[in-house]
Amino acid sequence: MQVTIDRGGCISCGLCEATCPDVFRIAGDGLAEVYHQPDTAAQEADSQEAAGGCPVSVIHTEG
Repeated sequence: MQVTIDRGGCISCGLCEATCPDVFRIAGDGLAEVYHQPDTAAQEADSQEAAGGCPVSVIHTEG
């Protein structure tokens, strides 16, 4: 699975980081970023949950 974030639309709510801290974090500029692609089934499921819960729908998963 490939995870991306459209950082230009991020509102820094932190939901993604709270849902899947192994994949997402808040970067130094205050916006969320993908710092590690998911490599387990649990991380993939959590990444999809984060994408579904993102209030501005800027997290995208493929594969």
